[in-house]
Amino acid sequence: EPPAWAPGPAQAAALLEEAADLLVLHRDFAAAVERCEAGCDSLGPGPGPGHERCERFAEVKCSLCVVGIQALAEMNRWREVLSWVLQYYHVPEHLPPKVLELCILLYGKVSEPQVMLEVGSSWLRAHANQGLPEFGSLLELYVAQVLLPLGRFEGAEELVRGCGALGSERRLRCLGTIGESRCRWARRDETRSAAEERQDPAAETLLGVLSQKLLGMVTLLRRALRSMSNHFYLLPYKKMLLATFLLYLVVVRLDPASPTSLPFIYKLVQLFRQAWAAVLSPIHRPPIRD
Repeated sequence: EPPAWAPGPAQAAALLEEAADLLVLHRDFAAAVERCEAGCDSLGPGPGPGHERCERFAEVKCSLCVVGIQALAEMNRWREVLSWVLQYYHVPEHLPPKVLELCILLYGKVSEPQVMLEVGSSWLRAHANQGLPEFGSLLELYVAQVLLPLGRFEGAEELVRGCGALGSERRLRCLGTIGESRCRWARRDETRSAAEERQDPAAETLLGVLSQKLLGMVTLLRRALRSMSNHFYLLPYKKMLLATFLLYLVVVRLDPASPTSLPFIYKLVQLFRQAWAAVLSPIHRPPIRD
């Protein structure tokens, strides 16, 4: 049974030290998270604003969350990080700057910036946070790691222009970064569009070649059916259709698992249906003689 830890910053600080040792020295990440959770729980609601213990309380709680975030990331449990942190701070506006910074960097690294979109926006809009010395740096980090990867260029420019914490030099530099990212985004879209346009003629050419193969196969099949119709007129047409379709798959050799083959298969099936109708139209079942 774990020991009964007494509440208060002193006991939380001792748990913080244990968690740091478990994280760095022993690399026991699960135990480190447990110590961090126990430390945050031992702090309770904490003293009110202006209390002499408030600063110490906030520092210990923030450090416990930082160690917990790193331990969760080491266990590849990064999806739990934001909800884990918010259970101790309840709303995004109350997150310490260091915790918000780590969350933005973590979700940016795993290419999930949308997770921090609303959280970062709420934190930056809070008036209590706009006077913090870290506000300007966090705004730049939010723009670079969240808004720009999501293509939110207008929102990024509006946020930077309306931020009084940024000096003129930093504002211009940040706006220049936004402009460069917008240009890269546009070039990437143009490259993608050009690649799609180049693929369309190639697809049509391939479709033409395949359709010619199919039509040639149908011509041979019509001749064979005409020669055999007097002998095999009792063979059900469904079996002939199945045999012809299997032959078509062998000749065409399309991979149905390939995404690029799906439009070809659809068009060729339409051609196949038309060709099959052409095969059957001139063939009549011979009359049964007495």
